[in-house]
Amino acid sequence: MSLNELKEIVSLDQKYYMNTFGSRTPLCFRSGKGIELTDVSGEVYKDFFAGIAVSALGHSHPKLVEALCDQVSKLLHTSSVYYVENQAKLAQKLCEISDFDKVFFASTGAEANEGAIKLARKYFYERGIDRYEIITLNKSFHGRTITTATATGQDKYKAPYKPLTPGFVHVDINDIDGLKSAVNEHTAAIMIEFIQGESGVHPVSDEFAKTIRTICDSEGILLIDDEVQTGIGRTGKMFAYMNYGVTPDIMTLAKALGGGVPVSALLAKEEVASAFKPGDHGTTFGGNPLSTRAGLTVLDVMEQEDLVQNSAAVGEYMRDMIKSKLCDYIKEVRGMGLMIGVEFNNPIAREVVNKLIDKHYLVGAVGDSILRIVPPLIITKQDADEFTDALLQCMD
Repeated sequence: MSLNELKEIVSLDQKYYMNTFGSRTPLCFRSGKGIELTDVSGEVYKDFFAGIAVSALGHSHPKLVEALCDQVSKLLHTSSVYYVENQAKLAQKLCEISDFDKVFFASTGAEANEGAIKLARKYFYERGIDRYEIITLNKSFHGRTITTATATGQDKYKAPYKPLTPGFVHVDINDIDGLKSAVNEHTAAIMIEFIQGESGVHPVSDEFAKTIRTICDSEGILLIDDEVQTGIGRTGKMFAYMNYGVTPDIMTLAKALGGGVPVSALLAKEEVASAFKPGDHGTTFGGNPLSTRAGLTVLDVMEQEDLVQNSAAVGEYMRDMIKSKLCDYIKEVRGMGLMIGVEFNNPIAREVVNKLIDKHYLVGAVGDSILRIVPPLIITKQDADEFTDALLQCMD
């Protein structure tokens, strides 16, 4: 009966849903608790993918469930024509725990990044300065709108959609000479992920991060930090930039901020944020009572349960375990906190993903050789041990 149920869901999807995801993994989940997901047949899987780094608190965290049920029973949406209590409080909280002064809320990471690009260009427009180019990194990922796809340093995400938004230049990660050569009198900003997730968990080097900040300061241009995936404790700090001792001018957040409820944020220093005037930017759903209640609750739980420190400690432990137990099979283990990339010596990543599914573990693959492991930030060292043992068994 349950197998037939899954077949019916797949059939409906294939008939009515635009095929943008190809052949999906043949699983459909009905409920979740902690790091576990239960599918329509009652099988339980341990989730080390967290909905692509979204479910930082795991699934059905009691405090998030309670807060969302309470909010749904009261008020879902009014629009930003009116003041929104949760919106104001979440903006305050984000500014207090970061190095920024102002916040704008949207619903997706692409929206937040689009807003960041608009803000950087508006900043110089307000000053009568002809700066509009944005330097980004090859193999980066910034979203799927036309503009954020153009910003993304991967041709596969933008080749079919030409003509693209003009004004973007790409350089290689950690290529200091290339970066310096790319800066010119029209450069408005350098936009980076401190750890590139979609290309296989590649951190920028300390030297590269500090060089970017130095260039921005000396040239009077802006540093945009895309923390859609790395933000909210994922890297063992509340925000990835804190691992580098470098402060951006603009930062974007999404994914883990709502714990599964769609919410994103654009943060900026006061001087930069003031470039946006009434009517310059907006959104219908962004920052509504429900999504910002989710954000407030996620941040409260992160603090109460010390999940940023847990991410740092368990992440380091897990990377060490994988290195020691799988040393004969891996080329490199990369990452910070609980954002981990495992690159194999051979192109076996997709095979390993399938073997892990057979063992009821969920992870992601980047290409043919890299596993992306981004579990909920609530995992324990015992969870990490059990996962590493399962991963080792997949090597046989």
